[in-house]
Amino acid sequence: MNRCIRTILVATSVALLAVPAFAADTLKVGVQAPITGSYANEGQGIENGVRLLAEQINAKGGVMGRQIEVIPCDDQGTAMAAAICAKDLVNKGVSMVIGSYTSTCAQAAQKTYFKAGVLQTSDGTADSLTEKGYWTFLRNSFPNSAEAEFVANYLVNVKKYQRIVVISDFSTYADGLANAAEAAIEKLGGKVVSRDKIKADSQNFTPVLTNIKSKKPDAIFFAGYYSDGGLLRAQQMALGIKADFYGGDANDNPDFAKLAGSAAKGAFIVNVPSPNVLPYEIAKTFIADYQKKYGEMPPSIWGLMNIDGMRAIIHGMEQTKSFDAKKVADYLHNMSTPLPGITGQIAFAKDGNRKGGAYVVKKITADGTYVNEYVQ
Repeated sequence: MNRCIRTILVATSVALLAVPAFAADTLKVGVQAPITGSYANEGQGIENGVRLLAEQINAKGGVMGRQIEVIPCDDQGTAMAAAICAKDLVNKGVSMVIGSYTSTCAQAAQKTYFKAGVLQTSDGTADSLTEKGYWTFLRNSFPNSAEAEFVANYLVNVKKYQRIVVISDFSTYADGLANAAEAAIEKLGGKVVSRDKIKADSQNFTPVLTNIKSKKPDAIFFAGYYSDGGLLRAQQMALGIKADFYGGDANDNPDFAKLAGSAAKGAFIVNVPSPNVLPYEIAKTFIADYQKKYGEMPPSIWGLMNIDGMRAIIHGMEQTKSFDAKKVADYLHNMSTPLPGITGQIAFAKDGNRKGGAYVVKKITADGTYVNEYVQ
């Protein structure tokens, strides 16, 4: 045999032996989340939860013999960084990606994961995330449209507010939720006297609030994030705007009350049930394990929903006895029996939306704790 050909064959054989051996030993799980930046509290909670679940699964032998290797990427809560994360995680050979926390970041990465055939599960609630037909995407939370309908019914039919203000920032999530809420309110015969937008992280919302004060609202619904919501509530009260304040699901974070200070008292938060009231044994066990490992509660329900997304994908792999992304996705989109989850039953519609969902309205008390005001 020609020496050059023999050398090439030997080198090729060595390469083929080396690469599959590494790939077969681990199941690479990417975490795309805002580890730093305005939403770092949530991003770190997602990463912590993924690492804990991976540790627990690895201790039991892994996933069909493969140990889970967690590979994080900090998208900083921005679309540009999210797009870079997607390319980086795909290049590192991940089989699935958990995240991101915001719809804007999840959407910025979606196409890259779809083209690479990498499964992605995110708590992003923007309806647009499941409208592109990406079979790789699975929403582990519930869409904006579901929350908007709940909010509208509560504000119009339960509380019977006459003059409602709807505020968002310019993000995909917030703008989508606010638009859906405005439409749902008006469909029920409610009156939206002002539809406003703030610039996220600008901290001074006085100009917008001054305009709102002139509208004499009796309720304000803010569809943005907790990092702005707390300050918005504080400045609302400082300006003497006596309207009841309702924060959408992304305000459900301990930092909302910290930022609002004494003004947090009496504010309302709309979300699915929070971690401390989840009635499922699997939830109680995981939360206890989380507290033991990290010395604190998960920041919110969102990290736990991402963990349920990860659990669902692994469940799909085990049920199909395959690591093939398309086979796993097909199984999850057609599940006949829901998977018991930390945040409730897990099952997906054919478009990737999570089925089901219940919402609560929680009131913040003087000491910063939450009490359920209304449950549906």
